[in-house]
Amino acid sequence: MTKPPARHKGLVLATLCATMFMAMLDNVIVNNALPRIGQQLHSGVSGLQWVVEGYSLVYAALLLTGGTLGDRYGRRRIFLTGLAVFTAGSAAAALSATTGTLIAARMFQGLGAALLTPGSLSILRHVFTDEKERARAVGLWSGVSALGLAVGPVLGGPIVDAFGWAAVFWINVPIGAGGLLLAARVLPEFAARTQRLDLPGQALSALGFGALVYALIEGPGRGWTDTRVLTLAAVATLALPAFVVVEARSTDPMLDLRFFRDRVLTGAAVSGFMISFGMFGAAFFLPLLMQDVMGWSPSDAGLAGLPMTAMIVVAAPLSSALTSRHGPRLPLVAGLALCAAALGALSLYGAHARYPQYVWVLLAMGLGMGMTFAPVSITIMQRVDPARAGMASATLNTLREIGGVIGVAVLGAVLSSRLTATLTEALHRLGAPADLDRPFPAAPDGAAALPDPVHDAVNAAFVDALHVALRCGSAALAAAALVVALLLRRPRGATPPPAARPTPQPQAAHR
Repeated sequence: MTKPPARHKGLVLATLCATMFMAMLDNVIVNNALPRIGQQLHSGVSGLQWVVEGYSLVYAALLLTGGTLGDRYGRRRIFLTGLAVFTAGSAAAALSATTGTLIAARMFQGLGAALLTPGSLSILRHVFTDEKERARAVGLWSGVSALGLAVGPVLGGPIVDAFGWAAVFWINVPIGAGGLLLAARVLPEFAARTQRLDLPGQALSALGFGALVYALIEGPGRGWTDTRVLTLAAVATLALPAFVVVEARSTDPMLDLRFFRDRVLTGAAVSGFMISFGMFGAAFFLPLLMQDVMGWSPSDAGLAGLPMTAMIVVAAPLSSALTSRHGPRLPLVAGLALCAAALGALSLYGAHARYPQYVWVLLAMGLGMGMTFAPVSITIMQRVDPARAGMASATLNTLREIGGVIGVAVLGAVLSSRLTATLTEALHRLGAPADLDRPFPAAPDGAAALPDPVHDAVNAAFVDALHVALRCGSAALAAAALVVALLLRRPRGATPPPAARPTPQPQAAHR
């Protein structure tokens, strides 16, 4: 590897932060554009769902592939390729004239993000060799990545209102083009590994994770007993264990299963998965509450998230400093516990709650999320052999992405089930016509066109169902906090923090 001059380190960090911000922002900003996309492209609910989830499907399915390609062919090269693909996909999405073209462009964006994401963290590891300097860099990188997720809803509404739905994709093009020019100049070259590609592992991981995400996306809409959903679930059930068997037997696997023998790494992975499970699941439904029940505009609902965004910015460097001083246990457990408490507290507020009453919950939620991003990334970098840094980063991000998709599916299933039962009972009491006695969609869209008693029943049922889903998410995060606390418990007599002492890895011989 050719190390960059000291003056270039700041430019490397700025480049990686900007591109990761763009990739994370794209995960959520499109949500605000969906109503306008549906109107102008004449898309139904299913098509709009795939505009969002097509990105997640390809991203989750190919993240491990992106990591191993970076290790094999050079992280700089694969990072630049991914950034170019993502930028081109953004332009194609902005120019789309049909829903099908837009979905294809979103999948192309997902491919680009899967290629550039794993290399970003591993490049940071090699550029910032001093432990304290690296911790600060990762703290900033993690905070900016989290910030992209947090400000997406804030920016999306005003951008769509002012410039139209295509603007949420056009915004990526100048960032991506500038990032490409800067990255080509300042990112260092990395020596590629000479081992062969794990083609069976590549195929099984893409098939298994792709089928799993597809089934989770389609399950809530089609029903969990639908033939297509069951078929995809069966494919995932067969492909993922086969992937584990192949990786266990491979001499040069794309996912080294010894990664999970390290309880600290396992604790970090569990934290990343569960934060996405609880927070992405909740964040998917909260805009529905604010806009469809409370009557807020998309811009107002987005601006309501600013306190959470601010706390993420504050928490990222704080958690990085705590990890450097005490190890990852304190910030990870505290972050999970704060998020669990925030979701539980949010379930205490109904449709008539005023914003000043529950803004503290958003502050706690942002603090909890911000406390987890940097410790997970720092732990991965410090305990994994550099030759496998791309693989480890891809594993972490795959778990985060799968956690978010599973969170939306599971909490959505809880919400829909409770909504159906509560609303059916309410409509019976009201003597509603038989054709209303059926499950309503998760969001009470169009409820305003119903008679007032039925409209009120829909809103009340939705709020009740959302509360149940939030409490389930809270319980899951609380359980995760306990598990992570046990996994990261420091053995008696151990002096350094668990994340501060790299675990020897036999793969170092393959560099």
